[in-house]
Amino acid sequence: MKLYYNPQSRAAVTKWMLDECGTSYEIVPIDFEKREHKAPEFLKVNPAGKLPALVDGDARLFENAAICLYLADKFPEARLAPAIGAPQRGRYLSLMVYSTSQLEPAMSDHLLKIETQPQRGWTDFETALDVVEGELGDGPYLFGDWFTAADVMIGSMFIWKRLWGGPPGRPKLEAYVDRLLARPQMKMGR
Repeated sequence: MKLYYNPQSRAAVTKWMLDECGTSYEIVPIDFEKREHKAPEFLKVNPAGKLPALVDGDARLFENAAICLYLADKFPEARLAPAIGAPQRGRYLSLMVYSTSQLEPAMSDHLLKIETQPQRGWTDFETALDVVEGELGDGPYLFGDWFTAADVMIGSMFIWKRLWGGPPGRPKLEAYVDRLLARPQMKMGR
C-alpha cells in the first residue's frame, strides 16, 4: 500500500487510520511547493489533485471517509468497524458520512466566522456539536469502549479545530479529544 502524504494535509487522517489498522505501508511524500499534487502522474491517482490518496494494488482511493471505510473493511482484525449486517453498521456509516457532510463544513463556517446558510445543505456548528455529544453518550468513544474508524473521522475534525481554532469549548468534547490524542497511533499534527 502507498499513502501519498504531506504532514500538512488531510492525509494525516489516513495515516492515523493506517496506523490504527496495524498494517505496513509506504509513504510517498508530496511536496506542495513543487505542486507535485498537480502533476499528471499524481492526477492518475487522485484526479482532484488533493491529498489524501491511497493505492492498494489496483485500488486507488481518495477522500478520507472513503479510505477509512475501505481500510476498516479490509482489516477486520483491527476491529475498526461493525461488520456488514451488524446492527451498529448503519449508525457507523451515518457517523462516517456526517463527519464530512455536516461537521466539517459547519466547523469551517465557524472557524471562518461565516453564518451557516440552511440552503447550503449542512447544519450550524452548535447543532453539529450537539449531535456529536449525543452520539458520544457516556462512553470514551462513539461506540462506548470500542474505538472505530468513526472516531478517526469525527475525532480528527475536533483535533484540527484544537490545532487551528482552539478547543471545542465543551468539556465532554475536550475530554474526547484528549483521549484520542493519547492513543499511541495518533500522530496528527505532531
